[in-house]
Amino acid sequence: MSNLEWSILRGTPSTNSEAGPSRVNELASQLAEAEFKSILTSSEAQAVIATTPSLLDELVTSEPQGSQESVEPVTRLIVAIALLHSFVQVNWTGPDLDFTPLDILPSSAKTPDDLNAASLPFLTLGGEPAYHLSSQPSLFLLARRLFLSLPKDSLPTLPLWLLRLHLVHLSLLDEPVSPPSDLLDSIKALLENPTASADQDLVATIHLEIGLLHHAMGQEKQANQEFLAASRASGLEFELTGALGKKTKYQVDAHSQLVLLAESRKREAEGGTKQVDPVTDKTAESSTSTAALPESILLNDDTLLEETQFTKSTDPTTSNADSRLAHLDPADQPPLHPLDQSLLLSLCLAQHNNAPESGLTASQMMPFLARVLSHPQNWSTHTTGLLLRSRLEASRSRTVERSTLQLQALIEQMPTSDSSTKERLRYFHQLPLPSKWEMERELAKRFLTVGVSRSALEIFTRLEMWEDAVLCLQRMERDQEAETIVKDLLEGKKIESDLVPTLGRASLTEPRRAKFTAAREAKLWCLLGDLALNGDEAMKDPVAARNTAIEHYTKAWEVSSHTSSRAMRSLGSLRVGGKEYEEAIPCFRAALDINPLYARAWFTLGVCLVRLERWPEAKDAFRRQVGVEDDDAEGWNNLAAVYLRLGEVGEGTATGGGQDAPSVSYDNKRLAFRALRNGLRYAYANWRMWQNYMIVAIDVGELSEAARAMTRVIEEIATKDPILAVDPDVLDKLVDSVTRDDFSLAEAGENGEKAVPNTSNEGFGLLPIVERLFDVTILPRISDSPRVWRAHGRLLRWKEDWEGALEDYTRAYRCGVVSDEKVERDVEKWREAVTELEDLVAVMSVLGPKAKAQVEKREEAEGTTKRKKGDWKFAAKGLVRTFMGRTRESFEGEKEWERLQELLDELKNTV
Repeated sequence: MSNLEWSILRGTPSTNSEAGPSRVNELASQLAEAEFKSILTSSEAQAVIATTPSLLDELVTSEPQGSQESVEPVTRLIVAIALLHSFVQVNWTGPDLDFTPLDILPSSAKTPDDLNAASLPFLTLGGEPAYHLSSQPSLFLLARRLFLSLPKDSLPTLPLWLLRLHLVHLSLLDEPVSPPSDLLDSIKALLENPTASADQDLVATIHLEIGLLHHAMGQEKQANQEFLAASRASGLEFELTGALGKKTKYQVDAHSQLVLLAESRKREAEGGTKQVDPVTDKTAESSTSTAALPESILLNDDTLLEETQFTKSTDPTTSNADSRLAHLDPADQPPLHPLDQSLLLSLCLAQHNNAPESGLTASQMMPFLARVLSHPQNWSTHTTGLLLRSRLEASRSRTVERSTLQLQALIEQMPTSDSSTKERLRYFHQLPLPSKWEMERELAKRFLTVGVSRSALEIFTRLEMWEDAVLCLQRMERDQEAETIVKDLLEGKKIESDLVPTLGRASLTEPRRAKFTAAREAKLWCLLGDLALNGDEAMKDPVAARNTAIEHYTKAWEVSSHTSSRAMRSLGSLRVGGKEYEEAIPCFRAALDINPLYARAWFTLGVCLVRLERWPEAKDAFRRQVGVEDDDAEGWNNLAAVYLRLGEVGEGTATGGGQDAPSVSYDNKRLAFRALRNGLRYAYANWRMWQNYMIVAIDVGELSEAARAMTRVIEEIATKDPILAVDPDVLDKLVDSVTRDDFSLAEAGENGEKAVPNTSNEGFGLLPIVERLFDVTILPRISDSPRVWRAHGRLLRWKEDWEGALEDYTRAYRCGVVSDEKVERDVEKWREAVTELEDLVAVMSVLGPKAKAQVEKREEAEGTTKRKKGDWKFAAKGLVRTFMGRTRESFEGEKEWERLQELLDELKNTV
């Protein structure tokens, strides 16, 4: 049976006669051909359905009969897959099914509508309700229960099917819900199975589907890593590069354009050399000629070409000779395997312009899509490619019309039978193909962006997506009508089912009250709470509106039997807005116990705990938040701040300790440093985070990183606030760390070799970094800071550049307190200036002779004489005389004046 099970996973019928009994092989072949009705109406399927405990007791009146052990596990797996793919066919790929759930279930007194309505409550997951107008949800419920009842020990491929089941389930929900905790571990174990690891395409498929799960959960970085792993496993070679080409009809000269060079590995048929299409087991050339594919709407623009026209040959001087794909002609690339097309489409999912390592930017995505769309190979991959292109083109004025028309065409072609169900399903699990209702919802949102609000409202109403309909009405300034709709739905005055016939469900002879699941009713109460906060009444009486919203959110929580994560998130946010942090915390905890994937709820919970100075709990909240959304720089910054507060007296209590509180451990400082480093990857221009990073880096001994951080702060704000740009304490610590070493170690020894520094965080190993900080970053931008000049002077003094150090100390004095006009009137500032002048003269008396000797030695070597003997003394006398003359009128009688006179006399006597 093992070979048959792997064949089922690959989507191909087994040709091995030893794979299992002939009847099981026959069922597997029917599954590969997408003949679901034949499978589900067979005696084997009826036995599976009838012998699965608790499978139907809530849906039909008959009780399960018999034992599970009477049916082979592989047969039960085939039936479960047939049920899952039937549900996918009717809601994703089309065409419509040629049977109903009543054709496959034991005798039931229920109608198809009753059967489907009874299924919906059981599809609520993590407090998130399933979309109530999905077609034939009972098929999915049966598939889910059958999959979960299968024995894991005897079916090694079951984990991947459970992953596929969960991904389909996520598509029914408003918010993502995490899979069982052990699912990913069991799938990774599947990769180590010898049968799986020997099949490149299967390994690529597993990585690709894991990546799609991460994408569905909002974890783009992990998703992209899996997509790249899948491409390596598949043997797909691709490279984003440039090639000469034209984009417009009137372009005369070809310019460099982005192009994706890509080539699939050779998949050879027996005894042949041509690439095989696994959908038809024919060569790629023959399969593409007969496949009916979705229509690609023409652009028909008066300027832009339909697609970039690349020149037939590239310039050999500009091409990358080291590239494995240098032999490809951008204008005529070979077709790609459908699996590789799916990989390229998946790489287009993570679009983060502020963090390119997480995914492609918008300008980079189009070459990927163009490469896939240029050689259609499969209905589903081509549909997905057209959909992604439509999304990209929606933001450009010249392409927005085609974007909308293309999306409409994709929706209209789903129910047709222009291609086989088998082809449409072949790569469904490897693609981010949205459901029918999600595509229609996307079309409605597209209408909203171009101002066609009424058409958007019609779609939202027809799909009974009331939250979107309410937002649309609010945008149309019809708040009262939005509130009326929600209230009528709750009171049963508005009947959802009067729209059912247009969606393909059985027509109703007379209107009846809509049957809500608890989760759907809770969602409507939440909508009512939102309307209370945003409506006209909130402007007139905010307090009353807030109280009304609290009542509605609380009602939502009660009617859902404490399972509505949305209700508690909304109530918690409302409490935070009123600074009721203690009351907000249990709301967020309740919401996150139901659905822990909501990153913003973790963040706001952390903020509440910080406000109450409950540091250990705040740390846990922010750690969970960045675990779900690791590209949130603000979350990383807050986590670092909490680490620095964990050492306060009375951890977890409100101590009011402040930043100077003692006993912050080195380990916590190190954790804060790492948190800030992670956050800065996503907030490179945030100077405040760089400033925090700089201070923490000093505390943990990462001085080279502190210098880098100071560079970024100065680059960002030196022109706006030069005083804030440089932290003089940090600068002094950097110079102190350098000057702690013996300068002779930084110079070449007798053998001409310098000592190799042990680290770049201290001594002469840090010297070039600090020198670059001064010479390239600080001094060209900031020249009026006394502490900067003194710090630079100390560095030059350590380097035995006596002349340069003397000049720096003099600059420090000139831009210090003596430069302030108040020094002539304010006695305190005058006394401060006197002290600075005395210090400068003392430094000049030490450095002056050395600088003099240094100058004389250099001039002797150069054969020139430019300076007089004793220049430093002359300069010192000039400084003292100038200061005394400037302040004589105001302060001649002060006792410090005598010190100045004595200093001047001493300088005169030593000439």
